[in-house]
Amino acid sequence: MSTLILAIDIGSTKICAIIGKKQDGRVEVSGHGIARSQGIKKGTITNIELAARSIKKAVDDAKRVSGLNITTATISISGAYTKSINSTGVVNIPNNEISINEINRVMQTALYNANIPNEFEVLHVLPFKFKIDDQDYIEDPYGMNASRMEVDTHIIMTAKSSLENLKKAVNAAGIEIGKVVLSGYASAIAVINQDDKERGIAVIDLGGHTSNLVIYAGNSIQYNDFLAVGSNHITNDLSIALHTPLDVAEELKITKGSLLDTGFNENIELPIIGDEHNLNIVSMDIVHSIIHSRMEETLTILANSIATSGLKNQIGAGVMLTGGMTKIEGTRELAQALMPNIPVRIGYPQYIHKASNELLSVEYATGMGLLLYEAGYNTEYELERHKQMLHSKEYKPRESLRDIAINSSSADLKPKISVSEPSFSTKSSDSDLFADLSREPVKKSSPLHSFVEWAKKIF
Repeated sequence: MSTLILAIDIGSTKICAIIGKKQDGRVEVSGHGIARSQGIKKGTITNIELAARSIKKAVDDAKRVSGLNITTATISISGAYTKSINSTGVVNIPNNEISINEINRVMQTALYNANIPNEFEVLHVLPFKFKIDDQDYIEDPYGMNASRMEVDTHIIMTAKSSLENLKKAVNAAGIEIGKVVLSGYASAIAVINQDDKERGIAVIDLGGHTSNLVIYAGNSIQYNDFLAVGSNHITNDLSIALHTPLDVAEELKITKGSLLDTGFNENIELPIIGDEHNLNIVSMDIVHSIIHSRMEETLTILANSIATSGLKNQIGAGVMLTGGMTKIEGTRELAQALMPNIPVRIGYPQYIHKASNELLSVEYATGMGLLLYEAGYNTEYELERHKQMLHSKEYKPRESLRDIAINSSSADLKPKISVSEPSFSTKSSDSDLFADLSREPVKKSSPLHSFVEWAKKIF
């Protein structure tokens, strides 16, 4: 049986809607649609009507390509809306065995203990460290024996007013909202693997108007940050410095933008704003210098954020760059120079089947990550915004001791009974039961003798 998924990445430069299917553990793309963002600036909704129009166009295109109709979506939310805190939860384990119920209880306790401002709503409660009794750094407490369990969580929340505006834009496009996922979290899901999570990794999504940073340590996010700078700022810098229109500056950035020293210089002719008759002759050295300055500033701020997180020594897998801005030639090399002794690489979406080459590009990491998140690639034991715990474990209620005894008897096995619980003998036939009673040396006039005789007549 397949499950339909609609993922909508609501970015500042583009809206990407992807319809996929989850079937037999595989996630497949059925269709996608892309529309230019309107009514969204630096990750925030500035015009609900225009934003709704862009969302609807992207979704309609995805439906038309896939031939599928789905009206509930998992959507992204920019880090511009969010803030984060850490919280701890502690519970006792009455039965000395940790089940899903106990893990849910300790996660809910951590959320209850957090100081959430009234104007904010929780998006993610992410466990990054479990502790049972005196044993620290437990990867997965499920099924373990303990009398006490503790969890450290990273809580990501968003302003209620901003989330409501986002809801209105999506609802106006005819779509209901299911899950809401931090865009940087979604991007990380798409590009990193389990080894990266275990060793610790910083994921930087360099987008059009914004950049997001998340740091995985201990199998979960422990830190996230946001910077209102993206590749469109390079376009603006080129337009202003070279006195050329924005569309020309954007084309220049895409076709000739580079951070590498090519070893030779050339001159290009660019149109001038307000002058339809003359062209401006510009050296490519100047173009590269403008791009380098903005990119260096952006990466330096993000590198400083990693340093101030206190987790720099825990990112053994280094730094992963993704997002559309990384398509500028030399981005990885510049990041490596600014963050020496830390491995830096480019991350591309993975784990998705039947995806077009277009969707496997760095600028679609968030959209693909949303698809994976809804398919179950989220952090184990995470609490989502409705306070429901997401997990991959199959819930099995404890068998009663009588059930254990009966099942063991049918398999000719002697049941193992806890000394703290009353034992139950295996079930006997009715004739055996009354045969045992009849063997008792009782007087014929006794009430018990009368009961046995009566029972024999009936059975």
